[in-house]
Amino acid sequence: MSAVKTSHRKKRSLAGRSSPEKALEMLEILRKLYPNAHCALIFDSPFQLLVATILSAQCTDVQVNRVTPKLFTRYPDPLAMMSADLESLENLIRSTGFFRNKARNLIACARLLVDQYQGRVPDTLEELVRLPGVGRKTANVVLGNAFGIPGMVVDTHVKRLSRRMGWSDGTDPEKIEQQLCELLPEEDWTLAGHLLILHGREICKAPVPLCSICPLQALCPKIGVDKAR
Repeated sequence: MSAVKTSHRKKRSLAGRSSPEKALEMLEILRKLYPNAHCALIFDSPFQLLVATILSAQCTDVQVNRVTPKLFTRYPDPLAMMSADLESLENLIRSTGFFRNKARNLIACARLLVDQYQGRVPDTLEELVRLPGVGRKTANVVLGNAFGIPGMVVDTHVKRLSRRMGWSDGTDPEKIEQQLCELLPEEDWTLAGHLLILHGREICKAPVPLCSICPLQALCPKIGVDKAR
């Protein structure tokens, strides 16, 4: 390890949170617990993943996957989506919730992709977050899963688990993302998001985690956990 990296890691360990070594030990346990962890959204192109992730806000991945086959048949690319009839698009995505805002964002996003990117989904965080309906979480999902560019996704599960496990003391998603990126190696960012999300769904639930069956219980500080099962 280089002197720069060693110094950086020592500095991070003094922040009162989990050390990088402990975090990697916990991550390895999760990797073994969920060997098939991956993006649960079904997609065949960066554009499809972008659309599916926008739809997934306040909606389950399962429900999004029910909606997108018909949606992508009718609107397979940005050129088709930008020309969509708003009411028809709303009806197609109604079951994902907040369908009016999502429909407007999808049309505006598609139009921007056509006008500024020749119908191509950009592959940088800075460009992605300029698209209508796209925040850092959506951008990192697209980067990590469509382009293979490491991205640290912070959703409600990641926010909850990163605090309980002592990986972050932030409350703002962007601050949590920054701390997780400092704590974990870049090559693990995308997988770490998948693992934390799965663990949050299966064991480290809100509001009551299943600590008695969690393989991390000996390592986890259980910060903020008042009761557990």
